[in-house]
This record gives sequence, C-alpha cells and structure tokens, in this order.
Amino acid sequence: MGDLVTARLVLHPLTVGEAERLVAGEPDGGSRWAPGYPTDGDVSAARRFLGTCADTGDPQPFGNYEIRHREDGQAIGGVDFHRPPDENGSVTIGYGLVPSARGKGYASEALRELLLFARAQGVTGVKGDADHDNTASQHVMTAAGMRPAGQDERVRYFEITWTDTTAHTDPRS
Repeated sequence: MGDLVTARLVLHPLTVGEAERLVAGEPDGGSRWAPGYPTDGDVSAARRFLGTCADTGDPQPFGNYEIRHREDGQAIGGVDFHRPPDENGSVTIGYGLVPSARGKGYASEALRELLLFARAQGVTGVKGDADHDNTASQHVMTAAGMRPAGQDERVRYFEITWTDTTAHTDPRS
C-alpha cells in the first residue's frame, strides 16, 4: 500500500513497526516529527491499530495514516479508519493535528483525500463525530463534504454517503 498524496500533504499508511514506535514515542530514522507529535489522539489511534493487527491482521488499506508535510516529510498528525467497512460498506474516521498545524486547512485536505480513497475502494459511506464545542473539527468535516447527521448529549455526528462508488475528483459529488 502506497502513500496518498495531496497538494501539500502525504498520508503515509502506518506499519506495525511505525505504530509501535509512535506509541513508544520513538521516531524512526525515516520520520521527522513536528513539535507536539504524536498527540494523545495519535497514540490512542496507534494503539487501536495495533490491537486490530493483533486480533485480525493488518487492516490496510483501512488502517491508520500519518499526515506529513509533502515539502519536508515532517509528521504533523494522523487520519484513520477506525475499522474496515461494515456489512453496509460504511466506515468511521478520525483525525487530528498538532496545534502548530491547525487552522491551515491541512485536516480538511487530508480528510478530502481519505474520502476520495474510501470511495475508490468501494466504501458507500463515511461517518465521523466531534464534541459539541469542537467547532473546528465540525468545520473540517463539512469542508470535506460531510454533512451533519444528528447529535447526542456529547457529540455531533457527520456523514457522507454515495450510491455510485466509482472514483471521483470531488467526494461531495
């Protein structure tokens, strides 16, 4: 499985070894980490990925991706599928960036690429959520083409669905 590349970013699929080093807080020789990386969310996602690998094998291409600057390869966050598609072809995603990378459109850019990739893989729907007070994350999902799909006392839910899963250049169409 190769990297997914956008105008400014590289989404690098994590290997088991890379996830283990991420959890341990030890960058390998090939990865440069931005200050603050990995975040608690990155470590939690890497642990979930390692648990999945141990239980059912590597879920790639529906695993975790490290978000890196295309220009210098520096890791600034992560985006992931929580698990492979369910029986209806739907997946759940998560993402996060180090504080210094926020507010520059990187999360929306990474999520748009992941949505395009999911659709090209035959996924019929993508779900995500954000805490009520996390308006930045809610904006990321809407900017990437996801729409509000409800809420509970803790979070707002977002989703995007497709009936035609052929590859498109815009996940919103």
